[in-house]
Order: sequence, then structure tokens, then C-alpha cells
Amino acid sequence: MTSLSVVVNTKNAATSLEKALQSVKFADEIVVVDMKSDDGTVKIAKRYTDQIFSHRPLDYVEPARNFALSKANGDWILVIDADEEVPASLGKKIRQIITDDQAADCYYLPRQNIIFGQWIKHTGWWPDLVLRLFRAGHVEWLDEIHSVPITTGVVKELAAEPENAIVHHNYQSVDQYLDRMNRYSTVQARGELEVVKTKRVPEPIRFWQEFRAEWLRRLFAQRGVEDGAHGLALAMLQSCGEMAVELKKWQQFEFVPTQLSRSELSAELREFQRDLNYWLADWELRHSAASTAWWWRLRRKFKF
Repeated sequence: MTSLSVVVNTKNAATSLEKALQSVKFADEIVVVDMKSDDGTVKIAKRYTDQIFSHRPLDYVEPARNFALSKANGDWILVIDADEEVPASLGKKIRQIITDDQAADCYYLPRQNIIFGQWIKHTGWWPDLVLRLFRAGHVEWLDEIHSVPITTGVVKELAAEPENAIVHHNYQSVDQYLDRMNRYSTVQARGELEVVKTKRVPEPIRFWQEFRAEWLRRLFAQRGVEDGAHGLALAMLQSCGEMAVELKKWQQFEFVPTQLSRSELSAELREFQRDLNYWLADWELRHSAASTAWWWRLRRKFKF
């Protein structure tokens, strides 16, 4: 009989773990790998499983994923985070998949991100496909933060419908967002410099370029404007995260002074103005009447 293991990595997750584990009681095995929590996380985990293992504390989860997978005994593995839940509809779908002889080897599942109390349907947060269900031995995680896992075999995606989605109780406060952004940007900046392996000082202007690109992408290309104030706030916060990575690269060179000419800055701002003109016209075009669509189409084309 086909068996399913659920794998959860934890670190001070006492406020959310109960609901996460309650939602996966349909599994044959629950494996919890904890990073030295001191808030009652392990006590909660013991109510649901005796398969609890310890891992050294880390600032992000990826390096501990493979260790957790090695502790699972099931034919199939479902990976969830401690702030996620598996609704009954998705649990039923998972049970159907693992008993299907024609099933793929790996599945990307959609994820509903609840941020600041609201399901974020745009701004790059939906369907937020994540590789979470797979046959044992078919997935390996890399150590890099936010890395894409390596897969073998046939890979499929579940349809991006709410009934197929993991519910992710993501950022619940601005403090939580800023704390994680600070940790992640430090790790990312250090990692990117190590990959480049160069002593050349990063261009400080990059912090503006990364901010600009991320803000336009989140707010307009990924239609964050459709999420209202939540979309605007998240576009700003995520842009600040990209900016922080570049600034922390510069910081590792002790903020060595670099000249920024007036012409260079002027060119950057004019480019931003043109891009903003394009996206504003595109946004207006999406919501304009047929009688004015030509005008916004023209403005989008020539970016004025």
C-alpha cells in the first residue's frame, strides 16, 4: 500500500505549528526537523508524531531540507512549512494522486499567500507554484536561499484553483516582514558575492536599478495595483528588499565612495519616467472605454 510522509522544518513555530500538523493528519507519517526552538515548538510536535529530529539553527530553511527528507520513510513525500495548512480538498487530491498508477513523479502545488490578513491574488503572489509533493528520491534541494529544487522524472503542476492550494499564513505584520527581509537580504548578498568571486566593488547605482525594476514589475507587470493598498505596500516592501541586497553588497566593501555623475543620474531617472509612462498607460488601457483606448495605446507605445 502506498504511504505518504509529511515533512516539516521548524524554528520557533509554536504560534502556527498546531494548525499545520492538524491539517496533515491524513498522512501515514509526520516528520518534524526542528532548529533548536525555544518556544514550545517541539512540545506541540510531540502531540502529532514521535519522528522529531534536531538540526543546527539556520537563517533560512534550504540547507536543512535534504536532511529532513532523509528521515522520511514514505513512498511519497509532502513538504509543508510550519505556517502552512493543507485544506481538506487538497488532502483528498493528494490521496488520489499517490494511489494513481499514472501519476507523475513530482508536483508543483499552488499556494494561497495570506499577507497582512488578505489573500494576495496578484503582485506575483498567486498562484505561487511550489514543488511540494513527490515520490521519495525524486527531489533534492540546493543550499542556496530560494533555490529551485532538482527533480528527476515526470513533473506536473496542479491547476491553480483554490481547492488545490496550500494555505500559507505568510507575513502577518510589518515587523515580521522587515525582520525576515533583513535576514534574507544579508544571506543573499553574501551568496551573490561569493558566486561572482571578484574583488570589484559593486556599482552603488544598482540599488536604485533593482528597486525600480522590482517596483514596476510587482505593481504593474504582475498587477499589484489590483490588490489595492496591499499590492502597493507589498510592491514597495519587496522593492526595498532587492535594494537592501545591493546595499549590503556595497557594505561589504565598507561603502567605498563612488562618483555618480549628474548625466548618469539624469539618464536613470528619465528611463524610469519612460517605464512608468508605459505602465501607467497600460493600466489605463486595461480599464478604458473603447472610445479612449486608442489614446492610451498610443501613449503606451511611445511612453509619454
